[in-house]
Amino acid sequence: MALTRSELREKIMIVLYQIEILKKYSASYDIEEIIKDNIEVDNEFAREIVYGVTTHFNDLDALANKYMENWTINRIDMTGASILRMALYELYYVDTPDIVVINEAVELAKKYSDDAVRKIINAVLDKALNEK
Repeated sequence: MALTRSELREKIMIVLYQIEILKKYSASYDIEEIIKDNIEVDNEFAREIVYGVTTHFNDLDALANKYMENWTINRIDMTGASILRMALYELYYVDTPDIVVINEAVELAKKYSDDAVRKIINAVLDKALNEK
């Protein structure tokens, strides 16, 4: 059964979160295995986002930090950071309507992060969109 893009974004967020945990503890990992463990079907959209975020990780963090006031992406929870990186990548590198990217990120943040992180994600994406 095919997953919707919303369902895929949730799975991608989980994959990115797991990669962050493994990196934090200097554990070895195989991105393909993590994707396969979390996304039951082979999906090019999911693969593109996961590899894109991991490839552009530092650039995405710099972009997020540029739009945060008195915060850095490393200060928000890892789930929120994964959502924000995924959304920034999709906003800048994928041909998804901007409003969809922002809405999906905010909905994921409502589900997985606290209200303060949701507001930060929304504000960063709004500022990024206005300067894009």
